[in-house]
Amino acid sequence: MPLAQLITPQQLAERLGSPKSVILDCRFALEDVDYGQRSYAQGHIAGAHFADLDRDLSGPVSKGRTGRHPLPDAQRLVERLREWGVDNDSEVVLYDDGPGAFAARAWWMLVWLGKRSGVAILDGGLKAWHAAHLPLSLDPAPKRQGTFSGEPDPALLIDADHLAKRLGNADLTLIDARALPRFRGEVEPIDPVAGHIPGAQCAAFTDNLGPDGRFLPADQLRQRFAEKLAGRAPEHVVSYCGSGVTACHNLFALALAGYPLGKLYAGSWSEWITDPEHGVATGE
Repeated sequence: MPLAQLITPQQLAERLGSPKSVILDCRFALEDVDYGQRSYAQGHIAGAHFADLDRDLSGPVSKGRTGRHPLPDAQRLVERLREWGVDNDSEVVLYDDGPGAFAARAWWMLVWLGKRSGVAILDGGLKAWHAAHLPLSLDPAPKRQGTFSGEPDPALLIDADHLAKRLGNADLTLIDARALPRFRGEVEPIDPVAGHIPGAQCAAFTDNLGPDGRFLPADQLRQRFAEKLAGRAPEHVVSYCGSGVTACHNLFALALAGYPLGKLYAGSWSEWITDPEHGVATGE
């Protein structure tokens, strides 16, 4: 079974109520941290649990040391997944109401904890669900304790020190998921320093999607990333962004395209710039 899977609204609608199915609503807004919880309370896909980026899918921020969304404690996340009813063989579906970045962060975390099958992202998210004229529910999610027993895989991560040592290596493909103006350092709406990690290429995560908000076909994604790889081994890809969220969207898209899973620099730009010794590049 492929690592990255998509599910259509119709397929999900047919699966609602299945005993093996667990749905996580990952809606979030950086500029309004309670937006997701509020939106969930106003209506969600029936049976979905709410997974909050800040409270569930990130650990505590340490100013001047971590990025904006550090990884959570793995055991704490495993316990949270169990509270949502996740077992090792659950069929998990993830969605948000934007381009899928928060759902992709949840996907990566499940993969990191060893769940390598039975995890899908709702293609097109809640907008596609609405477009299919499917209903939302106000009912709370059913309470059931799961038995998920994941362990974090350190091989899926690279930290700032190891990345700094690899900069300039001929085999490294370093991709930045932020939009081109932020990559170039022309604007920086969130972090105190503008620019990108030296040697990185811009691979804006929104370019993984078509105009309908759904993921591009696998062959188109393969071509997109082949241009970034330029003949280098895909095993040496490192993905980063502003805080380790949209970088997961690129890793999901790479896996959809049939490439092996690269590494996530989870601290990303917001952590990189906490060390004045780290290089900063601007332009392209």
